[in-house]
Amino acid sequence: MIKTVIFDMDGVIVDTEPVHHFAYDQHFKELDIAVTPEMYAEFTGSSTKNIYSIIKDRFNLSDEVQALVEGKRRLFNAAFDHKEDLYLLEGVEDLIKELHAKGMQLVLASSSANETIDRIFTRFQLHPYFTYKVSGEDFPKSKPHPAIFLKAAELSKTTAENCIVIEDSTNGIKAANAAGIYCIGYKSVNSKLQDYSLADKVISHFEELDYDKILNIK
Repeated sequence: MIKTVIFDMDGVIVDTEPVHHFAYDQHFKELDIAVTPEMYAEFTGSSTKNIYSIIKDRFNLSDEVQALVEGKRRLFNAAFDHKEDLYLLEGVEDLIKELHAKGMQLVLASSSANETIDRIFTRFQLHPYFTYKVSGEDFPKSKPHPAIFLKAAELSKTTAENCIVIEDSTNGIKAANAAGIYCIGYKSVNSKLQDYSLADKVISHFEELDYDKILNIK
């Protein structure tokens, strides 16, 4: 029986990818480097710190990783604060509220920084629904490494067998699979170049899920 639902954030709860992409694109221009769409797609689901660790090595950048992270974060925060057309993905708020009201524990496990998680949860008033929020910036390795999901399950005091993960990215699905946690792949209209073959179930809209369906998913 499922006791805990672990949500990814970007691409599952809210689509901040256009804001992230804008910030990365602006920062790459500042750094005078050319990151191809294919290379960028490889980064989906990874933490900003890990992304810049890879970029630093590939482009032989002299800047420290933390300085690169802060440069991108500055651009993201400026864009986020002025972007009015930012909404929760269709159906996810109703699902979150239903699961919470019926006693299902909810945990966030996002590759986003703690600061970004807090900004989004504050803007959309999501704090009351989640017992824990786990950020990928607190781990040396990001998705597809399973550490973030293993930590989410540990904090929830729920065995992996009694958890599910909702993810939208190849790296996130691989991480859930490596953690031994049942994974629902959310393939939305915003999903691009992601592989859902390792997901245990694939949905395209949150109306396909409800408390009863999740409770008895296995």
